[in-house]
Parts: sequence; structure tokens; C-alpha cells
Amino acid sequence: MRIAGIAGALLMGGLNMASSQVIPTDSDEPAVYTYCQQFQSLYTHIREQRISPDSARLQFSAIMRGLQTRFRSQESFPNDSLQRDSLRRADGYFTFPVRGYTTSAIGGTHGEGFRGKGFDLFDYNVRGSHPAQDIFIVDRNQNNLDDRSGQPVDVLAMSSGLVLAIETDWKPGSEYRGGNWIWVYDPNLHGLFYYAHNNVVTVHPGQWVQTGEKLGEMGRSGFNAYKTRSPTHLHLMYLQIQPDGLPAPLNTYEWLLTAKTSR
Repeated sequence: MRIAGIAGALLMGGLNMASSQVIPTDSDEPAVYTYCQQFQSLYTHIREQRISPDSARLQFSAIMRGLQTRFRSQESFPNDSLQRDSLRRADGYFTFPVRGYTTSAIGGTHGEGFRGKGFDLFDYNVRGSHPAQDIFIVDRNQNNLDDRSGQPVDVLAMSSGLVLAIETDWKPGSEYRGGNWIWVYDPNLHGLFYYAHNNVVTVHPGQWVQTGEKLGEMGRSGFNAYKTRSPTHLHLMYLQIQPDGLPAPLNTYEWLLTAKTSR
């Protein structure tokens, strides 16, 4: 797609990332990369409860509106809701985010693991919702390796987009629930994909990834995901950005059913 080529050219070469806590500032495209810095900082502050929910909403909305404007300025066509709906239905737009697995690995029988009610990205104390699909691998001894191959399982980008933020420093015993996570912004859909509980993260903020590109490797990081009672899985969430710049969880189950798989 045109926007993917443009964004890839803007971000070609990428940036080196020393850790999830230190973001380099020598970007060739600061107008884009600044949003990555802002998002990384904001999400960390939310997690550490160093910002009020209302202030977090204002900052989040400004970041999302800025990203939308930044990418729209590179387009020769308007990106509206009808276009996004068309992309969602297009064959080949989505890639199943776990290499070597199919829809049978999705938790439940009909995607009923998604529970969006009560979700609040900005208040870390709000619990109880599960606005995501969990995708499980065969890892009975819980060593982060596929029992069938003895190898790590790749987490793949479900669609093309900009890596906004990552976490790579989760340690067992940490109370943080997402573990080592990855946020990717899809400008075509104007939404955010969140990939959590990874063992390894192989991308960095400011990097453009194509659909099906490796983001990391499956793991058990995260307060609950690390516990023995939890099978090894990817926690996949998608947030659709609304006209006011705020996020609303959207069930990815139907997208997963039509996504192309990778060996």
C-alpha cells in the first residue's frame, strides 16, 4: 500500500535501542519519532501511576491526533472509516501473529475470551476486563519453547505499522501485568496493536514493520502470565482510536479468522 511505502522510506534505517527505558534522540525523522518518545513516556507513567487518568487521556489524545495528521500528510487520498473497513476485510491485510500456529490456538471456542467492558487504559487500578484475544502455544514444561520443534515461537506483526513503544526489562516478581510488551500503530486503521507477555523483543521504537514481520518471541513475562497456572500465550489487544483521539477496544477475533498464517 502507498502509505506503507511512504512510512517505510521515512523510517528506513531505524534507530538503535539500548533498552526499553532509554530512548535515543538522534532520529532522522524527529517529527515522527517524537511521538514514539511521548508514547513510551506516557505509558510508563500510567503504569507507574505517576500521572492522573485525566491528564493521561489528554496526552494520549494529543499523541494520536498528531500521528494521524503526520501520516495523513503523506497520503494522496483521505483515510476515512469506510476505507478502514475495506482494509479490514481485504484478503492478506492481516497476518496471524503467532508463527506456525492457526486459529485453533485462540483461547476458547469462538473468541469469547474478549471482554471489553470496563476497560480503562489510563487508570492502572481498574481491573477485571480482558479486551484481547489470547493465543496459546504447546509449551507444557513452560520453558518458552515449542514442544514440537524445541524452538522459540515468533510473534509477528498482524499488520504493517510504526513501533511506538516497547518494554524489555521485565523481571520475575515484578507486579507489572504485560511483561515485555510491544505497541504498534497502524496508520491505515488509525489504531494500536498491543502484543504482551513476550520473552524476547526484537524491534525498537521508530521502526516501521511490515505485516508478518517478526516482532519478538513468545514468552511468559507479566505478573499473571509468569505463574505456573497460566499456559504460555500471546496477549493480543487492538485499540481503535476514536474521533476524540481516545482508544476503544475492538475484538480481533474475526480478523484472526481471516489472517494469513506463516510457517
